[in-house]
Amino acid sequence: MNEIRTSVVAVGPLQGYLAAPRDGSGVGMVLLPMITGIGAQVREYAEDIAATGITALVWDPFHGPNADDTPRERLYELMNGLDDDAALAEIRGLTDHLLGELGAERVGVLGYCLGGRLALLAGARDERLANVIAYHPSIPAVPAANHTHDTVADAARIAAPVMVLHAGADTIMTADVFADLQRSLLSRTSGATIVHVYPGAEHGFSTRARHGNPVNADAYALSWPQALNFMAQTLAAGRP
Repeated sequence: MNEIRTSVVAVGPLQGYLAAPRDGSGVGMVLLPMITGIGAQVREYAEDIAATGITALVWDPFHGPNADDTPRERLYELMNGLDDDAALAEIRGLTDHLLGELGAERVGVLGYCLGGRLALLAGARDERLANVIAYHPSIPAVPAANHTHDTVADAARIAAPVMVLHAGADTIMTADVFADLQRSLLSRTSGATIVHVYPGAEHGFSTRARHGNPVNADAYALSWPQALNFMAQTLAAGRP
């Protein structure tokens, strides 16, 4: 495992959480949090990634508030006020920062819940991305009022390899929407599609708060090494 360094960094008008191998890295991941924002759990994810030799830069969806210091009701209000295009512009800015100032040669994107949906949308719009990983993405059958882009339709435009980690008992992305997402991804003519389903696991199974249910804990324990390996393999492709 690599020694890592962590810091809060400015990326234009934004702040992000950076976890990077102490000796540097030529590859990186943009992390898109769930409703917790850049809380302790998401910082842990970033540090796990950095320990494998990949720089991780975490998007701050709420520009400060996170689960460490903000009531969940307020975080829901902030989530429901997110604008798709504004969020995607910020995600692109973090990708630019990794490929520019941080010196990464290849960059991917990983999102959880609300971030999983945005990871798919970002992948459909940025051909520089080397991978797209969506952990239990929040794609409701009836789009939220602030969801201005059709995630399922847009997924067909992703050029990079995609991994979706689906909660079998998800109550936000229904079985029908999940089937539609798979069909959209499988309609692509480039980029591998890897879909893992964890029967009985609940939406958000990656979060420690849900690990009181052993099905969720087991799903996370199995899925996270697979996701880390997918990052390593896709970011290494084509490197000297």
